[in-house]
Amino acid sequence: MSYEGSSFYDDANVFDTYSKHRERPDSANNTLERPVIIELLGDVRHQDFLDLGCGNAEFGKELLAAGAASYLGVDGSQNMITQATITLQATKGRVVRSQLQDWTFPAASCSRVCSRLALHYLPDLEPLFRKIHAALRPDGLFVFSVEHPAITSRIMPQLEGLRQDWIVDDYFKTGKRVTDWMGASVVKYHRTIEDHFATLRACGFQVESIREAKPIRENFKSDETFFRRQRIPLFLCMAARKARTDQAE
Repeated sequence: MSYEGSSFYDDANVFDTYSKHRERPDSANNTLERPVIIELLGDVRHQDFLDLGCGNAEFGKELLAAGAASYLGVDGSQNMITQATITLQATKGRVVRSQLQDWTFPAASCSRVCSRLALHYLPDLEPLFRKIHAALRPDGLFVFSVEHPAITSRIMPQLEGLRQDWIVDDYFKTGKRVTDWMGASVVKYHRTIEDHFATLRACGFQVESIREAKPIRENFKSDETFFRRQRIPLFLCMAARKARTDQAE
C-alpha cells in the first residue's frame, strides 16, 4: 500500500521517524531549505500568514515570535494538527485540519502564504495556486519549497546509510512517483522547474525568485555534511507576488 498526501504522516511509525529526523541539527530542512524560506519571506512583522502543510507549526511559532500579526496553519494530518495545537499554546496562532486542495480559502485574507515541502504531494497545483492568489491581498507574497526536480525525477528505493549516487531519469515525464521513505511507501508528484514557473504565471503571479537551496558553510556544524550537500540540489524554493493592481477576487 502506498500512502497519498497527508495520510502518510498519520502512520505512527512514519510520524515517529519523521519527528526524530527533523530534530537532527544538521538535517537538510534546517541547513538548506529553512534559511532560504526565511530570506525569501523577508520582514515578517505585521504580516498575516497562511501556512499550507503547516506540520507541527514550529515555523508558525517562530513567525509569531518574530512579529507576525497572525498565523493560520492548515494540514491534513491529524498527527500534525495535534502536535501543532500543542506548539501554538500561549500564542495567537491557529490551525485547521483540512486537505489543502479542499480547504475554502477566505478571499484577500492574508498578506503572506507559505508552504514548506508539502506541494509535491498534490497531483494538480493550478487550482490551489489560483485559490492562493485569491486569498492574498494585492502585493501579497507566496513563498514555497518542494523537493527538487532532480530528486523527484526518478525516485530510487530507500537505502541504508548515505546515498553516494543519484540518477536523473524521465525528467520531462512528469506526474506520479511512488517512493519508499521514512519506512513506508508514499506517492509524490514530479514537476520540472519550468512547470512550477509556468503554473505561477498562469495563475496571475509575478515570479520574483527561484532558488535551489545552495549550501552555505555557516549553516553546518559538520564539514563532511556541508561537502556532501554540494553534490546535488535537494530543494526548489520560489517566491511569487500578487500584483498591487490586482483586486481581491
